[in-house]
Amino acid sequence: MQEVFSLFPTPVMRIGAVLDEPLLAELCAFLTARSATTNNSSDKLSHTALLRPEDSPLLIEAAQRLTPTLAEFGALLFGERLPWSLKEIWGNVLETNGRQAMHNHANSFISGVAYLTTTHPDARTVFMKSPGGSDFSFKNDHAGVVTGPFNAERWISMDPTPGDVLLFPSYLLHAVPPNPGPRRLTLAFNAIPQRLDSWGYGVTFGG
Repeated sequence: MQEVFSLFPTPVMRIGAVLDEPLLAELCAFLTARSATTNNSSDKLSHTALLRPEDSPLLIEAAQRLTPTLAEFGALLFGERLPWSLKEIWGNVLETNGRQAMHNHANSFISGVAYLTTTHPDARTVFMKSPGGSDFSFKNDHAGVVTGPFNAERWISMDPTPGDVLLFPSYLLHAVPPNPGPRRLTLAFNAIPQRLDSWGYGVTFGG
């Protein structure tokens, strides 16, 4: 008898159709008008400043739809359905041939991407295994290697439909390869729980 166990897996959650078509169209127009900061790794990628609820009623509506998705994913991370809040939210405008370099998100626990437009298959979000750590010092990497969940160094996310949301732990490294398709708009966000408690030692977040 032979058994294989997946120890300590990292969750990534896709939630379909969180944002509907009318809201998507309005958010695309709003973010395009506010996108001004060029990314330092690609002049074909720009961002909005961090957005506030008072900037537009669209953001309030988007936040009302995004926030309920956090508790279920947070329960996977911490074993309890906790109150969560969006810490920050911003827009990304990726033009043809633009890309997003590998990065993660500091000072948060859950990060997410809401896809506002159709994404070219080659420009899907890619997650990377963290370099170093507990990996072996040697690699077996050639044309004959069969890649699986235990030796892969990256995972390419699903083909998202506009309105879908992807949630992942904020520490997880991710990137977007060069986009060969049309303009790709996303709404990115970070979230924190109200409080974490470890046998009486509690930490409260926010301010």
